Amino acid sequence: MPPNDNRIDARDWSLLAVLSVLWGGSFFFNGAALRELPPLTLVFLRVALGAAILAPLLHMHGIGLPKSRAGWTPFVVIGLLNNVIPFSLIVIGQTFIPSGLASILNATTPMFAVVVMVAAGEEALQVRRLAGVALGLAGVILLRGWGFETRTGQGVGILLCLGSALSYGFAALAARRLLKDAAPLGTATFQLMASTVMMAAVAGVVEQPWQLPLPRLTTWLAVLGLAALSTALAYIVFFQIVRRSGASNVMLVTLLIPVTAILLGWLVLGEPISSREIAGAIVIGSALLVIDGRAVGLLRKLPAASRFSGSREGLRLGSEKREASPR
Repeated sequence: MPPNDNRIDARDWSLLAVLSVLWGGSFFFNGAALRELPPLTLVFLRVALGAAILAPLLHMHGIGLPKSRAGWTPFVVIGLLNNVIPFSLIVIGQTFIPSGLASILNATTPMFAVVVMVAAGEEALQVRRLAGVALGLAGVILLRGWGFETRTGQGVGILLCLGSALSYGFAALAARRLLKDAAPLGTATFQLMASTVMMAAVAGVVEQPWQLPLPRLTTWLAVLGLAALSTALAYIVFFQIVRRSGASNVMLVTLLIPVTAILLGWLVLGEPISSREIAGAIVIGSALLVIDGRAVGLLRKLPAASRFSGSREGLRLGSEKREASPR
C-alpha cells in the first residue's frame, strides 16, 4: 500500500524528474510528428505502439486478459477518458498553439480533478482546494488574457487543451469507481488496448491514414519516442511512484512537466517563450502547491517552529544568567 504520509524521498524525487521529462517530452514528440502526420493518426500510433510494448510485460507478471465484455468495460471507459479524448484534444490543440503553452494548460489537470471529485461527492469541498482552483484559473487567464485570438486559432487550441485536462479529471473519477482492485500494469495495458481499437476506427474514418504519403525517418523516430518513452515507460515509472509514495505525491509531476516541455520546445523546435507564458506557469504552479497542501502546511509549521526555537533560546540564556549570578 502507498504510504499514508506526504514524505517523499530522494529516489522518488528523481523518479518524478524522470517522469516529467517523459511526459513533458510528449509535447515535443507531438510537435515534431505533427509536421507530417495528422493528429488522430498520431494518437492511434501512440496508443497502438504503447500497448504493443507493454503487452509482453503482462505475461512476465502473470496478468491475464479480461475474459468477458463486462471485464473490458471499465478499461474501455478509462481508455476513452484517459487516452482517446485527451490525447486527441492535445494533439489537435498543438496544431494551433506551441507545445510549451499546451503543456502549461495540461498542468491544470489537478484543478479539474478537484472540481470533478467534489461535484461527484468523492471528496469534501475544502477552502484550500477551492482557493487553489481559483488561483489556477487566474493563471490560465493570465496566459493569453481575457480575449482569445480567434484569427490565429489560439483560442481554439487553448480550449482544446483545457478540454483534455477536464477529461483527465473525469478519468480519475472513473478509475476510482471502476478500477479499485485492478493491477496497475494491467490497467495501463488494457486501457491502451481498448484505446487502440477506438482510435483505429476514428482515425480510419476521419483521416484514412493508408492514403497518406510515407513519413520520413525523423517522424517515425518521434512516434517511437512518443509511444515507447512518453507512454509505455512513463506508465511504468508512474505506477512505481504510486506504489512507493502514493497518488498525491505523483501529482507533483505536473509542476515539472511545463518546464520540461517549454525548454524542449525552445531548444529543439525553436518555439519562443513569452513573458506571459512564464507568468502563467508560475501562477498555475503556485495553485497546484496550494491544492497539494504541502506549502500551506510548511508555512503553518514555521511560526510554531520559530516560537519553539525562541523559547528554547530564552530558557538557555536564563539558565546561563542563573549560573553566572553570585549565590
